[in-house]
Amino acid sequence: MNAMTGGAAGLPEAETYARVRHHVPAIEWPALAADVAAIQALKRERNAVVLAHNYQAPEIFHTVADIVGDSLALAREAARTDADVIVLAGVHFMAETAKILNPGKTVLIPDRAAGCSLADSITAADVRALRRRHPGVPVVTYVNTSAAVKAESDLCCTSGNAKAVVESLGARRVLMIPDEYLAQNVQAELPDIEILTWAGHCEVHERFTAEDIREAREAYPGVTVLAHPECPPAVVAAADFAGSTAAMQDYVEARRPAQVV
Repeated sequence: MNAMTGGAAGLPEAETYARVRHHVPAIEWPALAADVAAIQALKRERNAVVLAHNYQAPEIFHTVADIVGDSLALAREAARTDADVIVLAGVHFMAETAKILNPGKTVLIPDRAAGCSLADSITAADVRALRRRHPGVPVVTYVNTSAAVKAESDLCCTSGNAKAVVESLGARRVLMIPDEYLAQNVQAELPDIEILTWAGHCEVHERFTAEDIREAREAYPGVTVLAHPECPPAVVAAADFAGSTAAMQDYVEARRPAQVV
């Protein structure tokens, strides 16, 4: 798991800034430092722990977070702490996942407007309609969904274990929701199983194209290209490696490529 405990609590300000000096200009740091100090004080006062998703801004990820990682890893790691309050620096479905795994703790989200285009692409009513349209077909739901959608599903998966979860059903047809591209990428690995999809996409991952990769290779000869399976199949096919956020980090740590896109 990509988890890091401890955060920057108790560190001298200079050492805290050293964690973000490549991302935050020195002239901006004094304004952020006051917020960092206030957050650390509140954490001690409330016996709180801050979980930050891998997609968070550096000043949050590196200075106030106690645990960092992907959404499911965050929820699991939080269950191992003795904190009374969990602050999830991420989107709604991540906070819901943290609450599901930590029912006795208070779970807070700093921005109630923090949503996800993929999670917002499907509702529990949509899942019920799919079941009526495809009776008897098992539903595998990506973890990047609301708790209400998960509750209507047979199994949940992550981007890292999606192929194994679909295979585990032993079914000839499977509904895989809501990420159409993740489902198509799994379909490419499981040609003997018919995977029915839903037209849900991440508004960021869907922007990438195979042409982007070609241009990157021309601009940086020999570069290693990594892609998340939420990207379109053409992008995954053009990449050197495709995997979850954690898998991409593990790839870089193990292979040590000189340049990475």
